[in-house]
Amino acid sequence: MKRPLHQGLLASLACLTGLALAAPAAAQERFKPAPTDRLVASVHAQAGRDGSLRSLDQAWRADPKNLDAAMALARAVFVLGLRQGDLRWFGSARAALAPWWQAHDLPAQAYFLRGLVKQGFHDFQGGLRDINQAIEKDRAQAEFWSWRFALHLLLADMNAARQDCDDIARLFGQEEADIYRAVLLYRTGQAAQATAKLQRALNAPRFKDSGSQDWIAFHLGEAQRVAGQAPMALATWDKQLKEQPQSHLIRLSLVELLNQSGRHAEAKKLIPLDTATDALLMQAVIASRGLKDGDEARLAQLLDLRLQSQAQRGESLIERPKLIYLIAYGKDPAAGLALSIDNWKLQKEPPDALLFVQAALAVNQPRAAEPVIAWAQQTGYTDADLTPLLERLKSHPRWNGGSR
Repeated sequence: MKRPLHQGLLASLACLTGLALAAPAAAQERFKPAPTDRLVASVHAQAGRDGSLRSLDQAWRADPKNLDAAMALARAVFVLGLRQGDLRWFGSARAALAPWWQAHDLPAQAYFLRGLVKQGFHDFQGGLRDINQAIEKDRAQAEFWSWRFALHLLLADMNAARQDCDDIARLFGQEEADIYRAVLLYRTGQAAQATAKLQRALNAPRFKDSGSQDWIAFHLGEAQRVAGQAPMALATWDKQLKEQPQSHLIRLSLVELLNQSGRHAEAKKLIPLDTATDALLMQAVIASRGLKDGDEARLAQLLDLRLQSQAQRGESLIERPKLIYLIAYGKDPAAGLALSIDNWKLQKEPPDALLFVQAALAVNQPRAAEPVIAWAQQTGYTDADLTPLLERLKSHPRWNGGSR
């Protein structure tokens, strides 16, 4: 039986931090895929035996029209991209599923995997359609509902996300659903209630496996950050990273908040510069700028070369490290604003909202970020960083047509 892809919402958020398109074939030799057997206890669980990515790749290459072999490889490399924070593996997943990319009569798992890969390439509506098809064919798979909730949240369809919580409760129990409800709470202006629910879930016997602990700890830290409790968020993520040092998203979240808190030396110490993803490399640049340690120019040049390489390959995805580089780092706020406008049409996440507003303020075009204000009013979302910037936006001299 297929094992649920762990960390449904966490995984979706992680998709926003990486690169896309295929990894070199030689790189596949160095990694192992995620296991594929089902864990009944929780959709987020990931403990189990790893198989060989090489054997999955060989089986697929021997018979690329075999759907089962293609799905096994696609699942493995997709999860690998999430775990490593390097989503170039999504290209390998798409290649495996290529013969069925336009198919309209697939098994539930095939629809699901194709939906995951589509959303990995920022085709969120297409991904949602495929995951809905998977649910129509098989409503008993917790991972399908987990990812549907993630996409509804990313698209700011809070009513649909709320309905997902109710369906998860009915199908998989209140304890599982309470985690999703907590995520929805802090994304709709009720962070204090969310932290209590997530803390209970973190301590619950059912969720003591490493995958569940990662998933819940990430969201607990986010809820604490949103509630203005940055020291508590740092403590939550620091503790979890010590227990699960391979977690890219926990590491990235911790590093970002350390940088935002002015603790640049601690942030940089947590970044493996020789293997850093784009997201972590961007944070290393910011840390070096804060430290004035003489490393900033070298690291910024390395990041710039990576971005140029993506452009030369024709990669069109708007990834958050690029937005941070252009806007928060200040490389080209005007270009960052243009990308933010396009990005917001696809996804509506708090970090993207913050960058969008920062860019609009930096280039004195406050009205450009008006969609963020509408989103905040619609969802009720608030946090200590974004809310003051929204007030600055509305009090800007040009908000009401002024010349300055």
